[in-house]
Amino acid sequence: MERNYRLCAFCIIWARLFCVFIVISFVLIQLTRKSASASAATDPAQLLTIWNDKAAPDTIRLDAVYEYIWSYLLDDYPDSAIMFAQRQYEFANTIGHKNYMQRALNCQALALTNQSKFPEAIVIFNQALGIVEKMGNKFGVAGTLTNLGSCYNDQGNYIKAIEVYSRALSIHEEIKNAGGLNICLNAIGWLYLKQGNGAQAKLYFERALKIAETSKDEGSMADSYNNLANVSQHQQDYKKAKEYLDKAYDLFLAEGNRIGVTTILGNIGMNYVKTGDFVNARIYYKQALATYEKMGYKGDILRIAFNLGIVDNKEGKYTSALAWCSRSLVLAEEIGNIDFEEQACECMYVAHKGLGNTEKALIYHERMLSLEAAMNKADAGKKLQQMEFEKEMLQDSIAKAEAARQLQEAHQKEVRQKNKSRNIALGMGGVVLLVAGGLYSRLRFVKRSKAVLQVEKDRSEHLLLNILPEEIAAELKANGKAEARDFDLVSILFTDFKGFTEQSAKLSASELVGEINYCFEGFDGIMEKYGIEKIKTIGDAYMAAGGLPIPTNTSVKNTVLAALEMQSFIQSRKKYNDKAGKAAFEMRVGIHTGPVVAGIVGVKKFQYDIWGDTVNTASRIESAGEVGRVNISQSTYELLQHDPEFLFENRGKIEAKGKGEIEMWFISLSAAAV
Repeated sequence: MERNYRLCAFCIIWARLFCVFIVISFVLIQLTRKSASASAATDPAQLLTIWNDKAAPDTIRLDAVYEYIWSYLLDDYPDSAIMFAQRQYEFANTIGHKNYMQRALNCQALALTNQSKFPEAIVIFNQALGIVEKMGNKFGVAGTLTNLGSCYNDQGNYIKAIEVYSRALSIHEEIKNAGGLNICLNAIGWLYLKQGNGAQAKLYFERALKIAETSKDEGSMADSYNNLANVSQHQQDYKKAKEYLDKAYDLFLAEGNRIGVTTILGNIGMNYVKTGDFVNARIYYKQALATYEKMGYKGDILRIAFNLGIVDNKEGKYTSALAWCSRSLVLAEEIGNIDFEEQACECMYVAHKGLGNTEKALIYHERMLSLEAAMNKADAGKKLQQMEFEKEMLQDSIAKAEAARQLQEAHQKEVRQKNKSRNIALGMGGVVLLVAGGLYSRLRFVKRSKAVLQVEKDRSEHLLLNILPEEIAAELKANGKAEARDFDLVSILFTDFKGFTEQSAKLSASELVGEINYCFEGFDGIMEKYGIEKIKTIGDAYMAAGGLPIPTNTSVKNTVLAALEMQSFIQSRKKYNDKAGKAAFEMRVGIHTGPVVAGIVGVKKFQYDIWGDTVNTASRIESAGEVGRVNISQSTYELLQHDPEFLFENRGKIEAKGKGEIEMWFISLSAAAV
């Protein structure tokens, strides 16, 4: 009996030892696999071996292929990165592993971003975002939003980039993710710099640098130094900019970050441009370009090509500048970057103008102006201001919550020290104080919010009245729409600058825009003086109408008086420019009176416009006019022929394109009126 008992105990001991052996063996196998996987981080062949080993645990295989894509394919072989990421996604989807699915999607989207295929990348980033949001993975949500913001930024869609970065920033702050905070702060700072707000950009970059220094993240420190260099360039402190760039270069070089080093080379080239050293600028630009071309980074290639075009334009090497700027423009069109497309058009305009190709110069100048209007940069600035306001409100709320917490703790301590009845009294008093404080805070918040809303409302009102006549704006606000209306007697005024193409070739882009703007601002003031409704500008042409939206008995006369004053304004401007040795415009003006239809065109970017044969005839009257004179139709003459303030000169019937012969008259002020 005792022998059997000892044998049984012996068996139990061995059984336990065997179980321990099995467990230890399993752990060692797993550790060996993980060790192999970790050591494979520097061995692409072994990473592929693990990925292809179907006997390996699923997560080990997925980790291996992810490491292979991230370390060896993403930057240099984006097509292969996309292929492997698709396989990773399919396998993760088969086993239902959501985390690896979103990681695979992010890799695909980043590879597409490296190829400047931004629309496709945005779609895939949003797929990844949907997965991590359902998982409740805040770290994943913040990271994906950050990548998405970078994609919109590279695309030149700054308004959308601001929205996405601000969402990512709030989550990174919540989860205390230093790396993500650093990326978002640098990105938002860059957007401020893009708006010309160097002071605000510097605050974001310095905050990012402080976080990077605390976490000893040298890559992020280098990014911040690079961005601070951009601020210094913006503030024309090129010596300080060079100091920041040298620091960034050393940090990127030490960690073997080829992309970072290449970025700094390009920015050093820019710094040399700012100081007028074009020889060194070309050397650094071409070094950066060679690396970007090897990696196939179209967005960076177009930026460097554009900068080389600018350098050549500055030195008068217009043929070479055309080649660089043309390359930049093609790439900007290909990746859909409107910002660089507009800048490349300006570069082409300057080069063609320098070569004497006035017609081509004008084409690129007009394209530049239309792109500049389309970008609507002011909206981006407004978004940044709104984001700052929301941030202030959040900080205010946090401070109030902390104060309330401290008050509550003090209250509880006091409650424990005093008797029950006193506790109840103090508790009630605390509640009253908290409610009163809450009401007071709420009133302050409501008051501040109303003030902000009123400012925005006033801005909206002003903008609406700049687009539409007051009566039409009122109808639109009241009814949500404005009906088109027929008008029996409206005087349509057209102006056109003579020889605009030739004159514009003598001016730089900024000078041309400034001169046109000066003239049109003067015209706007004259229209307001005589109660004439400005309809629109079309290139160098100006269109207005008298007698709408509210018809008056004096609208025809006032339209003619406005036209005569416009001619006087232009003639005075020409005398001034001639004296200053500057190019100046001369102008034709034509007026025709008759029936029109007027109403709002479109839903987005709507405008008040007019239609009818009267409009077409007025345009022909203007074309058949002469410089410095006001040309009117027979119908306008018949309405004013007995007015003693005017003198009329019959021109007879003049051939007008598409209209046949039209009776026309020159009109001027009589001696008594003058």
